[in-house]
Amino acid sequence: MRTAYWLAAAEEYTKRLRRGIDLTQETVRDAQASLPVEQRKSIEAVALQKLLRPSECVICLDERGLSMPSQDFAAFLQKLFDSGKSPCFVIGGAFGLGTELLQRADHVLSFGPMTFPHELAKVLLLEQLYRAESILAGSGYHH
Repeated sequence: MRTAYWLAAAEEYTKRLRRGIDLTQETVRDAQASLPVEQRKSIEAVALQKLLRPSECVICLDERGLSMPSQDFAAFLQKLFDSGKSPCFVIGGAFGLGTELLQRADHVLSFGPMTFPHELAKVLLLEQLYRAESILAGSGYHH
């Protein structure tokens, strides 16, 4: 994250989440800007796949994925937790995720058909994780 306001927002939701969820965040470097887009996405996908563990439920964020209301997202996460699986969310770079990574995913989710900067997508994901946590705990954040 390079932009101060996205970084501040991400840090705020990360701080809130650390109260109830064991959260780990990994980042991979962007591929060389001079490469063709598909090659960049493929290189980034290989780097991301190296971070994945077999026990994780890989959930890629992509504009073509399944969109769901926050309460359904909370229920989705609860099912994962109940089954003993750890969710691993993957956000692509400026050009999205490579096909090979999307095919590896257990689930592909979307915040809607619009395209967002990957920094904003991270903030949205962290906020939705916090919202899901509050829904499952019955707190007043989600109304």
